[in-house]
Amino acid sequence: MKKHVAVLMGGWSAEREVSLTSGKAVTKACQELGYQVTAIDVQHDIAAKLTALKPDIAFNALHGRFGEDGCIQGVLEVLGIPYTHSGVLASALAMDKPMAKNVFAAVGIPIAEGRVATKKEVIAETVVPRPYVVKPINEGSSVGVTIIHENENFFFDEASWKFGDQVLVERYIPGREIQVAVLDDVVLGAIEIRPQGRFYDYEAKYTDGKAQHLMPAPIEKSAYEHVCALAQKAHVALGCRGLTRTDFRFDEKNNAFYILEVNTQPGMTPLSLSPEIAAYAGISFNELVHRLIVGARLGA
Repeated sequence: MKKHVAVLMGGWSAEREVSLTSGKAVTKACQELGYQVTAIDVQHDIAAKLTALKPDIAFNALHGRFGEDGCIQGVLEVLGIPYTHSGVLASALAMDKPMAKNVFAAVGIPIAEGRVATKKEVIAETVVPRPYVVKPINEGSSVGVTIIHENENFFFDEASWKFGDQVLVERYIPGREIQVAVLDDVVLGAIEIRPQGRFYDYEAKYTDGKAQHLMPAPIEKSAYEHVCALAQKAHVALGCRGLTRTDFRFDEKNNAFYILEVNTQPGMTPLSLSPEIAAYAGISFNELVHRLIVGARLGA
């Protein structure tokens, strides 16, 4: 009997549209693989829908809050439906940037110096000297991330910040953007992104032509192996499973990598990096989807 896969997508986070694109691609792959598949645009009645549907597996194609922060994972645990990607704790840790940084620092992965501050502190510019980066503490896909450079008008005010009273402020690290994909605890490879803008922001990630993808990352072999090892270490330290993508800054001047974040629900869109890295490693998009479904389970 064909396994019934419910593809969870959409939701109500800031990354809803990206999630819908990921979900549609995954749904198509599931159909081509021969699974019975039901695509669900997740809303607040998701528990009731899944209870009535009784799928064998949930493919989590949600992005952002409530989809990759442990919330939907907790619902699936309660319902007893095996699901793809990381479990409750790893998802919550990875999504909470300050907590994730504590984990990375504890296992010796270099992080950018910084701290959580209030909006008032950031507006007053009393946290760290320029240049620095401000981030929401629990959003994905670079939503809300902004670099504050020297000698430019300061944008941050009460009206422009809609991500809560707490702000993560970090020292800006110049350098190259390197991302590493890990599948089932095994590194697939590292890619370099060269965005047209200042950094690999939300627009660059999801707009064709806004960034150049270089696979494999054109860095020295020793550096390539080192960043792959750091990504695998971060994946394991958080307790992740399935597919993750870890983002780094490579400071060439000091020959140092700094971890930015681990994405436990990396995009599955036509412009997404993890499928591109997997393809270079000989894993097609459909095979990647299949391997995630096979690895779906409850628990950590």
